[in-house]
Amino acid sequence: MAGTDSPIKLNLKHPELFRDQAYVDGKWIEAKTGKRFDIIDPGSNQKFASCPDMAAEDVDDAVQAAHNAFEVFRTFTPRARADLLAKFDALIREHKDDLATILVYETGKPLVEAYGEIEYAASFTRWFVGEAERVQGTTFPAAIPGRRIFTIKQPLGVTAALVPWNFPIAMVLRKASAALAAGCTMVAKPSPETPLSALTLAYLAEKAGYPKGVFNVLPTTLANTPALSEALCKHPLVKKVTFTGSTRVGKILSAHCADSLKKLTLELGGNCPFVVFDDANLDQACDALIPLKFRHAGQACITANRVYVQRGIYEKFANLLAEKTRQIKVGHGADKSTTMGPLTVPTGVDKVAGQVEDAKKNGGTVLTGGNRINLNNGYFFEPTIITNATPSMKIAEEETFGPLLALFPFDTEEEAVKAANNTSMGLASYCFTKNVDRMWRMFENLEAGMIGLNSGNSSAAEAPFGGIKESGFGKESGKDVAINEYLITKTGTLTLEGQY
Repeated sequence: MAGTDSPIKLNLKHPELFRDQAYVDGKWIEAKTGKRFDIIDPGSNQKFASCPDMAAEDVDDAVQAAHNAFEVFRTFTPRARADLLAKFDALIREHKDDLATILVYETGKPLVEAYGEIEYAASFTRWFVGEAERVQGTTFPAAIPGRRIFTIKQPLGVTAALVPWNFPIAMVLRKASAALAAGCTMVAKPSPETPLSALTLAYLAEKAGYPKGVFNVLPTTLANTPALSEALCKHPLVKKVTFTGSTRVGKILSAHCADSLKKLTLELGGNCPFVVFDDANLDQACDALIPLKFRHAGQACITANRVYVQRGIYEKFANLLAEKTRQIKVGHGADKSTTMGPLTVPTGVDKVAGQVEDAKKNGGTVLTGGNRINLNNGYFFEPTIITNATPSMKIAEEETFGPLLALFPFDTEEEAVKAANNTSMGLASYCFTKNVDRMWRMFENLEAGMIGLNSGNSSAAEAPFGGIKESGFGKESGKDVAINEYLITKTGTLTLEGQY
């Protein structure tokens, strides 16, 4: 339990929510090797918990349990699945205070952002309560007399979810809610940095009444992640894999799934552009960009990475943005006055520092920030803005995943579109203008799966979420499209006698 050999005390209102064992077939278990690994608070670089280091050899038991559970769970009516998901949703909301505390110490994000993630995460459980009863087949008029054609939808089977550390509750629930609503079972592998929140969700799912084996969680280390993930992808009883993470890893997982032609949903890297035209409302654009960029210290796939500003407003916008950025208070997430916490992993700090140095060497100017912060031995970096950015800089090519943004000047709409699309990725793009014709052109011409139009928020339970190009394929959330990722469509053709 937390606090046995750590100075960090979580002080949960409901201590039973803290779970530090794997969850398989309704049981809390250790790894077959008996090994465990430490969970580190990014705000202090201190251990505050540990979890079993599950390995590839632990995968089969979890998948077999999920398969056995599927044989029963698939027979649940849509109403019964909706009722279970509604109970799960209610328990998540009831225990949001403890969930938020766990999130702060796992991810480093400020307490207010932790509450925000839980509200966002629970929007998926609530949405898919309704989707469970909206699954429907179709009928088609036949070209041949005496024939009837129709379709039904059925759940795929066992699914595997490979989940990142930046939004560990939301990413589990966005995937699991769709799967459970469809009638699938799931084996979830949380990130090594954030297993506790997923295990808490498993506990709440059990309390909601989900049968054993329907939802399973395998925590593991970074060292064991490749082999465990490969075992999940290649297991013959796993019928679908859903992954959120880097494009590099997404390609590896895609190769693992290719031999058995598994259904696959990939939500990968962003490197998202944010375009501001000279007729934009600059306050509106700044107020959208600040949370989009610096929420969770810039560690989001849909965060703005490259900011293109029309030359006539470039200096004014840069100064306004810097003024608002300097108001951000960096600190430990548990401090209620903190508005930006640490990065979750120390390598993230190194990457941001490297991009800043590269920008300076290539003619960039640090308008604000630019330095590591020595605070409580945590993984902190100042909110940073680089001006005079050019395409030759690393920040133009690499997804930063940290509290650093660069401002690139442009002159024409065509120039902005070309620069924004000059990336292998295509998750999200953002455009700010008050010209409705230009807005529509940008909507059609920007190469991304989601476009923010005078908006920095492209994610909601009711809206399809997903990218194009090397940002992946498949949709999470949204009406019909998300739950269909967990369903098969079966066509029936009936020939009648004595009828037209």
